[in-house]
Amino acid sequence: MSAITPAVSQWQKLRSQTGPRRILLHTLLIGVALLMLYPLLWMLSSSLKPDTEIFTHPGLIPNKLHPANYSEGWSGSGNSFSLYITNSLIVSIGAVIGNVISCSLAAYAFARFEFRGKKIWFGAMLGTLMLPMQATLIPQYTIFYNLTWINTFLPLIVPKFLATDAFFIFLMVQFIRSIPRELDQAAMMDGANPFQIYWKIILPLMKPALVTTTIFTFIWTYDDFLSQLVYLQQNARFTVPLGLTLFLDQTSGSSYGAMFAMATLALLPTLICFLIFQKRLVEGLATTGMKG
Repeated sequence: MSAITPAVSQWQKLRSQTGPRRILLHTLLIGVALLMLYPLLWMLSSSLKPDTEIFTHPGLIPNKLHPANYSEGWSGSGNSFSLYITNSLIVSIGAVIGNVISCSLAAYAFARFEFRGKKIWFGAMLGTLMLPMQATLIPQYTIFYNLTWINTFLPLIVPKFLATDAFFIFLMVQFIRSIPRELDQAAMMDGANPFQIYWKIILPLMKPALVTTTIFTFIWTYDDFLSQLVYLQQNARFTVPLGLTLFLDQTSGSSYGAMFAMATLALLPTLICFLIFQKRLVEGLATTGMKG
């Protein structure tokens, strides 16, 4: 008992010292979280306010609820807003499928095969990460214009099937390098060809990296504005970011309440996607970052 008593008193002293620090840290984190959530809460609050109150009363609690913004916004832009959500989902899902297939194949080639100029090509691929989108926008537009792809979803989807996102290729390369090559050798001894090794061994083992690619591709494509603004011209082809701009009119009145209402609804697909795959997203980022 005499030996246990000092240990217990020391633990109680340490606990009393860390208690206030922990409370202060949690208070700080809660304050930062509320600060980051404020724009989202303000948008949600504004979606329930009349247009005349949105900027004159910027508080979070509306003086008068105006839920009609949602019904007005759903059909107030000339087309049902479900059309824009459907278009965004088509483009986003197509981009996800393209990135998952093409980037995983390219990463498998870089991680497992030896070919002439491998390091040069890999370095050139990483170099494209430093190219701003504006530098390649005009050449790409010229190519798609000559292919008569303007005002279609093809310029937004087809490049994803050509492994144009170097970030995801690099992410998958790092993950595949952590998979033991003995698995490949055992499969080759059983008569498997390189594609069978990729399909039956590599692809199932890299699920965390694939989930990470899926989530980021979906969110980045769904929220993309510039590319969709350049290539889509007719309202029937508009996606959510372009559909929201239809509520703004500089010559007449702008329907800010309806715009905020539709912007709130437009967040649901990305929010649901993140909540469903949150655990695998963290797992994919953590494992890919630690393995080289």
